[in-house]
Amino acid sequence: MAEPAAHYVSKDLARYFRSQAYKIWGVAAAIVLVWVAAIVLPAVSPGAGGPVYSFFSYICHQIPDRSLHIDGNPLAVCSRCFGVYFGLLAGLAAYPLWRRVDEIEPLPRIWLFLSLVPIGIDWSLTVFGIWENTHLSRFLTGMILGAACAVYIVPAAIEIGRNMSLRRRAAA
Repeated sequence: MAEPAAHYVSKDLARYFRSQAYKIWGVAAAIVLVWVAAIVLPAVSPGAGGPVYSFFSYICHQIPDRSLHIDGNPLAVCSRCFGVYFGLLAGLAAYPLWRRVDEIEPLPRIWLFLSLVPIGIDWSLTVFGIWENTHLSRFLTGMILGAACAVYIVPAAIEIGRNMSLRRRAAA
């Protein structure tokens, strides 16, 4: 079935959108890489830890028994939070391998909600005293959620960038 004329996008504009999508994806991946590096920094360079631990204390409980350690020094966030951020980084890195970066149509939201199930089960089993979760279970369930978030963040960021470009072009 033919597309209506209102949906026509010139090849030049499509090429521009594709290039823009890769730039936005690259910037997002770089930001998350810096974020993950900041989390690891105090564990590998304890002298730089004070301000970094303080910054991340606003978003994570940082309980030492629930944090991963490198050479006896804890990461700036707990193992579950680190799993979420590392999963976000992994999801961003893998995104172009399974989906076109310039595709802005999001997946059905059910997948995002389903990614919450493992983390919810892991947390609930511990809270109700049925099973004590581990660093690995917290990290892996957080990683599932983080990777799923990447699948929704990339198309949203690219659509925002695209809409801003279209507004600028219309105003010119």
